[in-house]
Amino acid sequence: MPVTLSIKSARHALRGVLWGAAAALFLAGGAPATAAETPTEAVRSTVNEVIRLLSDEELKQPAQSEKRRKLVEEAVGQRFDYEELAKRSLAAQWTKLSQAERQEFVDLFKSLLSNTYGDKIEGYAGEQVHYLKERLEGAYAEVQTKVSSNKTDMPLDYRLLNKSGDWRVYDVVVDGVSLVKNYRGQFERIIKTESYAALVEKLRKKSSDIKAPRSKAKGS
Repeated sequence: MPVTLSIKSARHALRGVLWGAAAALFLAGGAPATAAETPTEAVRSTVNEVIRLLSDEELKQPAQSEKRRKLVEEAVGQRFDYEELAKRSLAAQWTKLSQAERQEFVDLFKSLLSNTYGDKIEGYAGEQVHYLKERLEGAYAEVQTKVSSNKTDMPLDYRLLNKSGDWRVYDVVVDGVSLVKNYRGQFERIIKTESYAALVEKLRKKSSDIKAPRSKAKGS
């Protein structure tokens, strides 16, 4: 029986919002971090700008939703390493791909993340981010934070890799759930029970299915 590519549901609403807010970091498009920034400073500057945009009253208007999304995508900067994410999510399969196949997968995965989690950022409701601790091991770092709402607190950790002085996010862990491990498990099952080609086709379809309702809403 074919395996369905699914987006795992959150155990409650806040996790869904955090997946979306964290995924906003994946939609790169702004200025890179300066070499002098610590991992925490790099994450903080990006998160602060995203929150500023999400809190803007004018941008909260329904007519401004697409503009808001675009501004968030532009504001987060070149903070996420898509190739690193793809490589870690595909694990051993990555080494079997040609350069063209790798680029195709990166593009499809980026589109899936954007279309899946982009809508969730609209659920931001003033949650506060608290920076707890930074762990640094050579070129790798983890910035541990806690996101607080009126009803609950939830851990949200960013894993970063330093490339040429720029701290870039390659994984996000929300309430103990790693984005990379989440997708790796799904991808491995599909490749094992079907094929890599089937996975690529599912990514195309999933991204298209998620994008379709937004396009319909825009045209209505």
